[in-house]
Amino acid sequence: MHRRSFILLLSIFIAFARCSVAEEPQSKQTVYDFSLVDLDGKVIPLSTYKGKLLLIVNLASQSVFHDQIAALSDLQKTYAADGLVVIGIPSSDFGEEELKDPTALRKYYIESEHVTFNVFARASLRGTDTIPLFQYLCDPKESLPGGDIHWNFSKFLIDRQGKPLARYEAAEDPADLDFHVTIEKALAGKLKKQGSGPKSESSSGDDDDDDE
Repeated sequence: MHRRSFILLLSIFIAFARCSVAEEPQSKQTVYDFSLVDLDGKVIPLSTYKGKLLLIVNLASQSVFHDQIAALSDLQKTYAADGLVVIGIPSSDFGEEELKDPTALRKYYIESEHVTFNVFARASLRGTDTIPLFQYLCDPKESLPGGDIHWNFSKFLIDRQGKPLARYEAAEDPADLDFHVTIEKALAGKLKKQGSGPKSESSSGDDDDDDE
């Protein structure tokens, strides 16, 4: 009798242990858990954009890819009514290709480029000073394959639930028709999340100077 009771209790314990492992919750973190600082020094929670499709891009005004700034503005104007929000984050981490003076930075994007999308303050996007948002975006366990940013104008597409959906490197031009089609599919909820396999670096900005 005691032996049967022991076996029964042991079976229940094993079943409970297996259930606990199987039901271990995955990370529920989203981009809405992070904030950015705007050009006026104000902290903006990304939860402000809940329900929108976000395209987060690291900018560099002096990069050979700087024509993409105008293309990003066109994307914002074209798809804003459908729910797209483009977020630009300047950084001089890659080839020192961004203006460091805040006044000059503002003048370039607002007065010279007349951007129609949100441009935030210059930030560190690699190394020990990487801002928390990009620590999350570059962590393949939390986000997408690709690891650390390779160069300027890396693009992260975030779905309407705040979860990373796809990543595109510098040479993938937002002015291209294919990129517009991708945005339209994502807005319609028909774009599948990128897989977890190693991402090719063939489009990581080979036409720009190497950062190493």
